[in-house]
Amino acid sequence: MTKEKRSRAKSQTLTLSANDEQSTSAQPGAPKAKRKRRNRSQDIEEDRMEVPVKQEEEELTTEEKRKIERKLKKERKKKEKQLLNEAGALVEKVKPQQSSAKDLALKYLKRWSKKHKDWRFQKTRQTWLLKNMYDCDKMSDKHFNALLKYMDGLKGNAREVTIQKAEALMKDLEITDGSTEDRPAKIERIRQVLQILS
Repeated sequence: MTKEKRSRAKSQTLTLSANDEQSTSAQPGAPKAKRKRRNRSQDIEEDRMEVPVKQEEEELTTEEKRKIERKLKKERKKKEKQLLNEAGALVEKVKPQQSSAKDLALKYLKRWSKKHKDWRFQKTRQTWLLKNMYDCDKMSDKHFNALLKYMDGLKGNAREVTIQKAEALMKDLEITDGSTEDRPAKIERIRQVLQILS
């Protein structure tokens, strides 16, 4: 039995014994009165009242405190939701806006360029940067110049694969006659990448 249940049982027996004494003193031969049924909200209110008393009586462990806090929070949310439903309002959860892969990758590159102590290698960010470096919409010229400096230190398989992809993309662009707005910019970026890595 947990401490919470024990203290609840003690408080119930104390209230019952006090009620019994009152009933016996009022009517010595009368049968015991039936205990009134309590609803959940009364129990919740009693629990809330018991929490400060319990803390005074005995020190709660951090785990017990967390359990009590979670329980109270859950009950508060449930009560709020019930009130909103009664009012006829729809409950809509607003999700916090998460950063996109682009934002995270560009922040990663910016941290690297400023040589902050909190920069550390992240494979997924590097992969995004290398896949999207030729797209002018996803990566500005300012970020591309920082990426060229970053790629100067590129090693191993990432360096080789980047060279192979750049050469294949260059051949692809030379073969196709389709002229798009960003074609010259792409070709220039590919040349710069090949120049840095070769």
